[in-house]
Amino acid sequence: MSIHMLTRSMLAATLVLGSSSVWSHGDVTPQPVDTGALPDLGESMRMENPFRAGNEYGSYKDEAIRVGRSGYAGNCAVCHGIEAMSGGLTPDLRQLEEWDDEYYVGRVINGTGRGMPSFKSNLDQTAIWAIRTYVESLPRD
Repeated sequence: MSIHMLTRSMLAATLVLGSSSVWSHGDVTPQPVDTGALPDLGESMRMENPFRAGNEYGSYKDEAIRVGRSGYAGNCAVCHGIEAMSGGLTPDLRQLEEWDDEYYVGRVINGTGRGMPSFKSNLDQTAIWAIRTYVESLPRD
């Protein structure tokens, strides 16, 4: 086998083997989120963001954004980018209009099977909804 052909074969093998790391989100170690002054939302998962203006705990929206910013930075930014501005390998969370609250909860609780881990044993729903509130507060463009 010629050197040129061997080099091409090695490059092809490297590209094939290395491509799996592009599709995964890497090794994310979930970080605890101090939910501070936010009310404890309990164990039963809600299917609508309680911190959104007009909802049950809408008066906590500003605090939820503050807590969510910290929670996002420690758990989401490594893959989805600072202030949810994706670099292109993962979804830009500011642009996901099809992600209603129920879909969001499903992704966070169950993961995606394509790299995003499940956060069900690491984040309580107060932290999960605070992160959602933070992402919703970001400008879309």
